[in-house]
Amino acid sequence: MRIAFAALASICLLVPGAGQAQTTDTLADIRQELSVLYVEIQKLKRELSTTGAPATNAGAGSVLERVQSIESELQRLTQQTEQLDFRVQQIVKDGTNRIGDLEFRLVELEGGDVSQLGETTTLGGDSGSSSSVASGGTGTNTGSGTELAVGETADFEAAQAAFDAGKYTDAAAAFAAFNANYPGSPLAAKASLSRGKALDQLGDTREAARAYLASFSSDATGPVAPDALTELGAALGRLGQTEQACVTLGEVSIRFPQSSAVARSQQEMASLGCS
Repeated sequence: MRIAFAALASICLLVPGAGQAQTTDTLADIRQELSVLYVEIQKLKRELSTTGAPATNAGAGSVLERVQSIESELQRLTQQTEQLDFRVQQIVKDGTNRIGDLEFRLVELEGGDVSQLGETTTLGGDSGSSSSVASGGTGTNTGSGTELAVGETADFEAAQAAFDAGKYTDAAAAFAAFNANYPGSPLAAKASLSRGKALDQLGDTREAARAYLASFSSDATGPVAPDALTELGAALGRLGQTEQACVTLGEVSIRFPQSSAVARSQQEMASLGCS
């Protein structure tokens, strides 16, 4: 996480007027955003409150018919519970990311060292692993215990198809829209990585570096993290941030010694003349 914030600071230094844009956010602005988060938390608390007496009806008829009625109601309630659980998990992830961003901006406003920021505590504590969707549910299971919202896979595949077809402008926009529409998605890191590659193809190295940083920050231990860190280091090198690029690329072999990305990172380090 420290590397991610340090890399972000390096990228921001390259943006004309970036420092000035950051200082336009006042403490009042940040307090307002915190108030919005507080409202969202209160909405979540209301989800845990009952709305009245249970309306479950086992029905009349034979024992078999009543058993079937109970099974049907149980399936309905199980599906509804899992949908609500998925919604809560998404809000928790999005809220945690927003709080981390606010912490970063507060440190900047107060003149602190953003590289010393640690991991943001998960909103509401450790949320644990998400449950699998029941048969007949509205989500898709990724195979790792995390489910996808309806249309999530289709939207990601459409963005990837645009990238594969060489439509990099469309792909970059589609991946950005994907992350905006599905905050905290298990495909978020991969979407940001692909967006960075599309932006690289368009010659927008600075924004590509931001996308690689977003990919690594969203899942620093995930399957695409080694590639994201390598691409981030390479992009920093192309932006003239050689020292930060060398540090970033050097982390690849330390964090992911078994990854195939190590060879690429070492090649980039050699081309930059890293010691």
